[in-house]
Amino acid sequence: MKGIGFLGLSVTLLVVSCGQAQTAKTVPADTIATPAPPPPPALTGPEISRYTSMTDKFFQPLLNGHFNGSILVAKNGVILYEKYKGFRNPVRKQDSLNEHNSFHLASISKTFTAMATLKLWQDGKLDIHDPVSKYLTGFPYPAVTIRTLLNHRSGLHNYVHFMYKPFVDKHQFLRNSDVLQYIIAHSQDKDVFSGFADRHFEYSNTNYALLALIIEKVSGMPLPEYLSKTFFQPLHMEDTYVYTPADSARMMASYYQSGRPFRIEFLDQVYGDKNVYSTVRDMYKWDQGLRSGQFFTKSILDSAYAGYSFEKPGQRNYGLGWRMLMIPNGKKLIYHNGWWHGNRTVFIRCLDENATIIVLCNNDYKLTYASKRLADLFGDYRQGNTSYDEGESDPSASGAGAAEDAMPKVAPVMAPPAHHAVAHHVVKKVVHKKTTAVASKKKPATKKKEAK
Repeated sequence: MKGIGFLGLSVTLLVVSCGQAQTAKTVPADTIATPAPPPPPALTGPEISRYTSMTDKFFQPLLNGHFNGSILVAKNGVILYEKYKGFRNPVRKQDSLNEHNSFHLASISKTFTAMATLKLWQDGKLDIHDPVSKYLTGFPYPAVTIRTLLNHRSGLHNYVHFMYKPFVDKHQFLRNSDVLQYIIAHSQDKDVFSGFADRHFEYSNTNYALLALIIEKVSGMPLPEYLSKTFFQPLHMEDTYVYTPADSARMMASYYQSGRPFRIEFLDQVYGDKNVYSTVRDMYKWDQGLRSGQFFTKSILDSAYAGYSFEKPGQRNYGLGWRMLMIPNGKKLIYHNGWWHGNRTVFIRCLDENATIIVLCNNDYKLTYASKRLADLFGDYRQGNTSYDEGESDPSASGAGAAEDAMPKVAPVMAPPAHHAVAHHVVKKVVHKKTTAVASKKKPATKKKEAK
């Protein structure tokens, strides 16, 4: 009997271990938190002076212009540069901006939604290779997986566009659940779904509105609570929150360049794709937290920072919640920009050099996006001679190259190629512009903003 019992226990253990091995095919193997990396070498006094002086020179055109916002640049744990220009109310010039004024991050919010999803994956609460329909009842497209939401390859078009149909009640605030129900009710509409998942890259806020619902379903918490408990509180990001109507009194408005404030509209309560408010100091804590090994294993981070769209040649790509430039010399620049109403935001991470550039603006100042050129100060990222439309495919962003030219070029640091020595390809921007142009025809002529 003892032998039989031992045999039964062995079979049970074998079955369990086989089940675990099967799971390991989709979950990264290093499930134990990554040890904190060794501290970077301390910057010398001359290095700090040089970086600070060049950064100050670089940002002078921005500060001399109509910029209303905040800037922080750091390297190796040292904040090299921190500036605040403008007012909470730039029209009345009341309440000078300071380190506690939280800006709407627009699509930089996606970095939190993505990493929350990956945290649940790492913890075994979900599998990003699962179909979305496993988690969202009634979702009509079985080929769409969580991963295709994360890397914008789902084939779902942007709710910011298709929810502008005349029959949609724009006097009621839209919720994430409303986006899902609209998709279910209009599943055959070509302006909702292309018909093909994982066919090509198409940046779509719909993906991240749905990810927020999945996080809530799996965690059992509203997204604002989950992000607060998982990231904001452990990192002491005390000025960071996900906007809900309860935050109306403390939220900072955004403005046109003319000074006219943007009005609150029916799309302004959908979160996951947008609606995280934060400061440059808190965003630096987020950057350092991701580098520290406190939350994620190396495998999870490698998945987040990998490119997934290689249909056509190009340097641009998108990971799991992160934009990236895959430079021909092997370097990889990880970043995300944002644009919603008058909020234009930049979060740039030079991973190899442990350098971070954060610029937050709330008065629709496009020159904010030229901040990526400063990456050349820290490594050979080859940004000085490249012009970008960094309104994240903003259909109204004409003349972006001229704005870039207003920012000085930085002599690149000639460093040996990093470990990202791979030939990279990505969908050309012209593909995305076509998508945006088609969708734009379905919007009222006055519609200019987009969460990006």
